[in-house]
Amino acid sequence: MNSLTLPASLVDSQWLAAHLDHPDLIVLDASWYMPAAKRSGEQEWRQQRIPGARFFDFDSKISDQHSPLPHMLPPEAQFAQQVAALGLSNHHRVVIYDGSGIFAAPRAWWMFKVMGHDQVAVLDGGLPGWMTQGLPLEQGEPALITPGRFVAKLQTAWLADADQVQAALPQPQYQVLDARSRDRFSGQTADPRPGVRAGHMPGAICLPFTELLQQGRFLPKEQLAQKFDALVTPEQNLIFSCGSGVTAAILALAADITGHNKLAVYDGSWTEWGGSSHLPVVTES
Repeated sequence: MNSLTLPASLVDSQWLAAHLDHPDLIVLDASWYMPAAKRSGEQEWRQQRIPGARFFDFDSKISDQHSPLPHMLPPEAQFAQQVAALGLSNHHRVVIYDGSGIFAAPRAWWMFKVMGHDQVAVLDGGLPGWMTQGLPLEQGEPALITPGRFVAKLQTAWLADADQVQAALPQPQYQVLDARSRDRFSGQTADPRPGVRAGHMPGAICLPFTELLQQGRFLPKEQLAQKFDALVTPEQNLIFSCGSGVTAAILALAADITGHNKLAVYDGSWTEWGGSSHLPVVTES
């Protein structure tokens, strides 16, 4: 069988269905939900999934266990060990989906990019889109996995910390884009996390992730490009932030789709920034 090449960072259900049995392909379910939703991504994956999908838990497992911040990127060695346990090796092509359509899967996509694995894509429309097309599902206890061999190589250009964001904010060659809602960005709505201030970073621009999506799918590429063209230039280095580093990755994926290539996610995002008294916060009336 010929080797498999992913056509882009975003694939549709028909492409995935046509290549689902390819030995080079591994499908991951990276579903994660806000605590208020009272939904378990792993529990739902056990109930039904795309055939052969393994569960990628970036919240409680494949995350930095020593950080007080939620689901922070784990060290290289931990990431490599845990994705190898999912049967992944460096030659594999990875397609990631989630149970919301587009919500958590881009976070896992970004994690693979940071760890040096470029052959990774997100399923547009996720599991709901797959199901609406009547494509096959798998239920019950998942099959046993043969471990893979994975070597992670940290790509620091994809990652930003608080110091880097603070240094970048006043520089015209950088632009921070905030994926949170406009009322949270402006400070009109309190942050849901205790002890985290309301507002945004000085110089950041609000681009709510919901404005890039329609019914659980990304807007067409041309419409996504218009969203970015209105706010940034192709030459700028883009840094994406949100509440805790999940929906920022939706912006990063959308930017990648539209041809921007200087992209980083601020992993600590507003949970870290708004919770740190020494970092500047502004609000709008």
